[in-house]
Amino acid sequence: MTIATKVSQIMTKSSWIRKMFEEGARLKAEYGAENVFDFSLGNPNLPPPEKFDQALRQTVEDNSPGTHGYMPQAGFPQVCQAIADYLSREQQVPVAGSDIIMTCGAAGALNVIFKAILDPGDEVIVPTPCFVEYSFYVDNHGGVLKMVPTDSDFSLDLQAMEKVIGPKTKAVLINSPNNPTGQIYNAQSLAGLGALLAETGRKYNRTIYLISDEPYRKIVFDGAQVPSIFQAYPQSIVANSYSKDLSIPGERIGFAAVSPNATYREELLGAMTLTNRILGFVNAPALMQRVVAAVQGESVDISLYKRKRDLLCQGLAEAGYEFVTPPGAFYLFPKSPVKDDVEFVKALQQERILVVPGSGFAGPGHFRIAFCVDDHTIVNAMDGFRKVLARFK
Repeated sequence: MTIATKVSQIMTKSSWIRKMFEEGARLKAEYGAENVFDFSLGNPNLPPPEKFDQALRQTVEDNSPGTHGYMPQAGFPQVCQAIADYLSREQQVPVAGSDIIMTCGAAGALNVIFKAILDPGDEVIVPTPCFVEYSFYVDNHGGVLKMVPTDSDFSLDLQAMEKVIGPKTKAVLINSPNNPTGQIYNAQSLAGLGALLAETGRKYNRTIYLISDEPYRKIVFDGAQVPSIFQAYPQSIVANSYSKDLSIPGERIGFAAVSPNATYREELLGAMTLTNRILGFVNAPALMQRVVAAVQGESVDISLYKRKRDLLCQGLAEAGYEFVTPPGAFYLFPKSPVKDDVEFVKALQQERILVVPGSGFAGPGHFRIAFCVDDHTIVNAMDGFRKVLARFK
């Protein structure tokens, strides 16, 4: 075989999200883009904030000596400090610039973290439903992903978590607000999870890390708040990106942050700085590092995503769909009216509606709608959503 067997197997089971995206391209070519209702990809449709555009122009015009030279592997010190200053307020724990490593998005941050902490056979626990590529990131570095179901409203089930955490557990990975459900894990459940990891770590005489993937942290509605992971548990690491809240996913810019209270903080930061380089990322994009440093705390107009969420939820509720209204992110995860969510998603395709089966997120019996789309896409899709649901009732 020309390519690696493992890669060949992964290609065979390739992401449902990309499959639906490709199907969308085919349908748009056949029927016209305005007649296809594509909710498949979490690709932000809002423009970046004006302050981002201003910072970008100013950064491009800066021709200071050394602007395009090599930098420290963790990133520009002034950039790391700017992020640490903001993160200290966000996490409610003093964070130093030296606790930050600039990365190629949150995906880069997660791979840097897993490369730094995993030995072959180490287990990473993740609550489901979850982002499909987590399994690939863990496998990249010899780890084993163990999935644990959440409660009916997609909140953490600590009893289920306790049954799975064991002597091979090296980390628990959470994503809040969650993709695909939009759920936010509350402070009480995070504190309980932190206590569970501390107790289990003592039992097995090993450090168990809590990793929080937070690219949707600023996209929250109705006064919801995302609790501080650093306050919940000292052995914690944040992975974040600016893809969603600044609407710049193509720029691949993010960071990893280690809790200042982590027991082996220096060793962990040293390992992550090394893995950032040897994985081939070397440094996060220099231009974007300088730009995001100037726009800490900025985001797109979140009220526009709230309007889209409310428009979608109202329409689907009136049609008879069942779902948990998401407090964050820009996804809705309704129940499929039939057990086979793939069958239902295919039926929606007949109405030129593109969503992703919940099975692709280890959440069978549901489907994901990404509502980061134009309002008219939501409104014009409602007739098709009603027709297909009626067909299955």
